[in-house]
Amino acid sequence: MNIIDAMNQRKSIRGFKSEPVSKDVLTKILESACRAPSAMNTQPWEFLVMTGDVLNRLRTAIVEKLNRKEPPHPEHEAVSWSNDSIYRNRQIELAKKLFELMEIPREDKKKRAAWLERGFRFFDAPVAILVLTDKSLSDCGPLLDLGAAMQNICLAALHFGLGTCIEDQGVLYPDVVREIAHVPDNKKIVIAIAIGYPDWDFPANALVNGRESLDKNTRWLGF
Repeated sequence: MNIIDAMNQRKSIRGFKSEPVSKDVLTKILESACRAPSAMNTQPWEFLVMTGDVLNRLRTAIVEKLNRKEPPHPEHEAVSWSNDSIYRNRQIELAKKLFELMEIPREDKKKRAAWLERGFRFFDAPVAILVLTDKSLSDCGPLLDLGAAMQNICLAALHFGLGTCIEDQGVLYPDVVREIAHVPDNKKIVIAIAIGYPDWDFPANALVNGRESLDKNTRWLGF
């Protein structure tokens, strides 16, 4: 798969097969991630890769907090937009499409809660990659670089037949991540990526999101 095809075909996968992903394949993906550009070659990324019993213990601990309705307290706020913005509208349209594919009626609170919980379980992916950075860096300084590394992960995953979903649900309760994964106090937990072999029979994986046309977000000068 060439790079243009990969960028055009990448999408969020929300249903995975239970098939494990080898450490060798994950190593190659993360080596590609580390080739991402960074400001003055600072390379501010660190990766925490979890699978098996460790990941399952984390899933259980996160869902317990969710079901107790404990307020999330992420170390980095990945989602922030006003309710009267185009960004909120796009989020709503995405949710409508997903609920339609999953046959979740608006009034079915039980099914909606079960769908919400899937995200906090890393969509039951066999592997979760948590992206960390150093607290000595500014709050926003490394984010562009981390985003580039995350994009590399998602594109490299396609080469190996894997799917990914970048999600913040897995890091909304960082205290349990720190406890189970022994994350040092000087590291900040930024975001999570669920990764595994896609289950193409899972209804939500049929979703193909559109994008705004370039006419709406691009100005051409001097052409």
